[in-house]
Amino acid sequence: MALLLSAGALLAQQPVRRSNSCGGVNLSIWKGVATQCADTVGSTWLNLGIVSYQNRLNGLSLNVLASAVRTDAIGLQVSGIANATGGSMQGIQLAGIANVNGDHLRGISLAGLVNISGDKAQGLMASGLVSISGEEMQGVSIGGLLNISGEKSRGVQIGGMANITGEEASGISLGGLLNVAGESMSGLQLAGLANITGETFNGIQLSALGNVTGNDLRGLQLAALGNICGGTVQGIQLAPFNAARRVSGAQIGIINYRKDTLSRSLQLGLVNLTPRTRYQLMLGVGNNSTFDVGARFKNRHWYTILGLGTGYHHMGSKFNASFFYRAGVEYPLAGRFSLSGDLGYRHIEGFSNKHHGHPKSLYALQGRAQLHYRAASGCTLFAGTGYSQTRRYDSGNAFDKSALLEAGVLLF
Repeated sequence: MALLLSAGALLAQQPVRRSNSCGGVNLSIWKGVATQCADTVGSTWLNLGIVSYQNRLNGLSLNVLASAVRTDAIGLQVSGIANATGGSMQGIQLAGIANVNGDHLRGISLAGLVNISGDKAQGLMASGLVSISGEEMQGVSIGGLLNISGEKSRGVQIGGMANITGEEASGISLGGLLNVAGESMSGLQLAGLANITGETFNGIQLSALGNVTGNDLRGLQLAALGNICGGTVQGIQLAPFNAARRVSGAQIGIINYRKDTLSRSLQLGLVNLTPRTRYQLMLGVGNNSTFDVGARFKNRHWYTILGLGTGYHHMGSKFNASFFYRAGVEYPLAGRFSLSGDLGYRHIEGFSNKHHGHPKSLYALQGRAQLHYRAASGCTLFAGTGYSQTRRYDSGNAFDKSALLEAGVLLF
C-alpha cells in the first residue's frame, strides 16, 4: 500500500510539458531511467520494465514491480505488485497486490489483495482481499473478504465476509457473513449470518441467522433464527421468529408478530401475536393431568396455549411432569358464554417412575371442547371434555386411551 501511495505521489509531481510528445515503445527500469520520457503527453503502445511511468497506455504494459499511467489505459496492464491508472481503464489489469483506477474500469481487474475503481466498474473485479467501486459496479465483483460499492451494484457480488452497497443493489449477493444494501435490493441475498436492506427488498433473502428489511418486502425471507420487516410483507416470512408491521401473505414460524391489526394474513406458529392479542393465565385440573398451568395467547378467534402439568394419572405414583401445546378456536355464544375447541400435544416425563415399571417418557395427542363463562372482567371459568391417546416414543404403540374431564379458570 505504501508503494501505491508513493507511486501516486510521484505521478502527481510530474509536470506535463506539451512540447514533449515522445511515445510509442518504452523500456523502463525506474523513473527517469527509461527510453520514454516520464512526462510525455503521447501514448505508449508497448511498455516493458521493472517500474514504469507513462502518460497514456494504448497497448501492452508488462512490469516486474509496478506500472503507473497518468491518464487513461487501454489494453493489457500486468505488474508483479501494482497497477495504477489516474483516469479510466479499458481492458485487463493483472497485479500481485493491487489495481487502482481513478475513474472508470471497463474490463477485467484481477489482484492478489485489492481492486479499486474510483468511479464506475463494468466487467469483472476479483481480489484476494477487497474489491471497491467508488460509485457503481456492473458485472461480477469477487472479494476474498469484502466487496464495496459506494452507490449502486448490478450483477453478482461474492464476498468471503461481506458485500456492502451504499444505495441500490440488484442481482445476486453471496456473503460469507453479511450482505448489506443501504437503500433497496432486487434479486437474491444469501449470507452465512445476516442480510440487511435499509429500505425496500424485492426477491429472496436467505441467511443462517436473520434477515432485516427496513421498509417493504416483496418475496421470501427465510432464516434459521428470525426475519424482521419494518413495512409491509407481500410474500412469506419463514423462521422461528417473524416480525412485520403489516403482512399480506404468510408468517410461518414458532413466534409470529404482526403490528397492524387490520391485516388479513396467515399466521402459522406456536404463538401468533398482534397488538390485540390477549395474554391470559390458565389454571386447570382434570382426570388426565392433576394440575395444569399455561400461558394462553388469544386473538379474535384463534388461540394457542403453552403450559406445564403435573400428576399425569397413568405414569405412576411418584412425581412426573408434562409440557403441552394446544391450538384452537373460540366463538361467542349468548351473553357471557363462549365455546372453544382445540387440538394438542403433550410430552410426559416419568422421572423416577421409570424404575417402577413405567416408561421413561410418553406423548399424548389430545382434542377437547370447552364451555366458557365470563364471571367478571379478567376472570373466565371453563369446563369441558375431550379425548386423549397416549403413546410410547420407542414403539409408537398405544399406552392409554381415555376421555378427558377438565375445569379451571382463565385470568386476565
